[in-house]
Formats: sequence, structure tokens, C-alpha cells
Amino acid sequence: MTVSRLIPVPIPDRVAALIGSCMPMGVLQAEIDAECAAREVRRFRGPMCAEDQADREHALATLARANKILAAYNPGLVLHH
Repeated sequence: MTVSRLIPVPIPDRVAALIGSCMPMGVLQAEIDAECAAREVRRFRGPMCAEDQADREHALATLARANKILAAYNPGLVLHH
């Protein structure tokens, strides 16, 4: 399987709303959760205290749950940290 090297291009809000209206609500929520969790995971770098490590692991778990929903709907929507 080859990974596409597409460059993300911003889309107008109306187009995003139209695309979102065609997707199930659970998938939309999973997409939002995955994006937030991936951003949170990237925030933690370098040596971490126990609390930061726990927060990072929680964000990774959230990302995994959201990716499971996204992969079931469309494997191309899965986010990586």
C-alpha cells in the first residue's frame, strides 16, 4: 500500500460544511477528537514528568479511539501523530 503525499489545501467553510453534512455525526465528532488529540500528543516533547506522561497517554488513547471510528468509515481519514 502506498501513502499519498498530498499537500493539504485550505477549503472554504461552506465547502467544509457541505462535506460534513454528508458524513454521519459520529464520524465528524471522531474527526474533531482525532485532530485535537493529535495536536495534544505533539505538544509533549522531551523529558516529561509523570503528569505530562499521563496526559500524553490519555491523548494517545483518545486518538486511537477516534482513529478506529475513522478507519471503519474511511481508512484515508486516519490521523497519525
